[in-house]
Amino acid sequence: MSRRFDPDAPLDERTDAAFMAAAIAYGRRGLGLTAPNPAVGCLIVRDGVIVGRGATQQGGRPHAETEAIRDAGEKARGATLYVSLEPCSHHGVTPPCAEAIVAAGLARVVSAIEDPDRRVAGRGHAKIVEAGIGLLVGVGAREARRLTLGHILRVTEGRPMTTLKLAETADGYAAGDAHDPRLRITGQAADGRVQIMRATHDAIMVGVGTALADDPLLTVRAPGLTDRRPLRVVLDTRLRLPTTSRLAATARAWRTLVVAGPDADARAEGALAEAGVEVLRVALGAGGHIDLGLALKALGARGVTRVFSEGGPRVAAELIARGLADEVAVFTSPKPLARRGVEALDAVSRAALADPSRYRPFADGVAGVDRYKHLERSS
Repeated sequence: MSRRFDPDAPLDERTDAAFMAAAIAYGRRGLGLTAPNPAVGCLIVRDGVIVGRGATQQGGRPHAETEAIRDAGEKARGATLYVSLEPCSHHGVTPPCAEAIVAAGLARVVSAIEDPDRRVAGRGHAKIVEAGIGLLVGVGAREARRLTLGHILRVTEGRPMTTLKLAETADGYAAGDAHDPRLRITGQAADGRVQIMRATHDAIMVGVGTALADDPLLTVRAPGLTDRRPLRVVLDTRLRLPTTSRLAATARAWRTLVVAGPDADARAEGALAEAGVEVLRVALGAGGHIDLGLALKALGARGVTRVFSEGGPRVAAELIARGLADEVAVFTSPKPLARRGVEALDAVSRAALADPSRYRPFADGVAGVDRYKHLERSS
């Protein structure tokens, strides 16, 4: 029997919500590792005790459900399975998870959301119901959607989800004036939080202006996460990234992709390619810059599901204006610049982030001396 979750339900369904929250949290460990598949978490519970745990493994397989069933063994029979995304129903590299659930003899399945992938799209749930297994759908739906948004957007819009990260002074600046030295805005605690956020994405993206001004490495350097190697992406319309930059100089060790315009210098492309940088050409958009929508779709076609954008104010403004910034993380220093500089956001972008019909906050707090706020698109 299939039914939808009621948030005002009695205690037993509130218990379902608690176990689902744990399954979603367990699935988060796969963020940045499972592309092109979603990071899914799964728990098997019997008599109020967790007897099996599973998360999507590196590279996207095995899936969370089969991992949890393997972990539970015979204890899965007659138990309840909690999963953050509808179990798959199609034969791919591995057999369908819905069939594995039936074969394991589970008595009940609690599923957070339906998978919009047209190969699944309700079929996994239908197979479970057809086998006589109880099904409850919708528990923890909002958090599960946030966890799998990259997958959802990739199968529905052909692009990855994008997290826009901004750092600003107390008076709203991202950098000093043209001839100022590089401005260090946030402290060690906030920088550590950013490192963890990098590790949960498949790609880190900047504009060439940021690459030229800061000469960043765009790597994950947090202790215990140095094995994470997101694709490094530079938006570089005219291929201005020098081969002497740290990005180009380390391209053979860390995958690096430069997205260029169709008319960018072929000699510059050859020099970057010789350094180990891959160059991808896409059409230009308004203002003669890389069309961000096309660039993101090109990344989606490569299996990228989550992009962490650390580009400058122009890239940030375009992502917000076009509805391509799915999440926004703003880190604010307590110190003002107190002089002329480069604004982190223009007035239009700030108004968009303050508009509840476009963005809503979902987390805020303190990281050392700095404050942070996380927002997500309202629709």
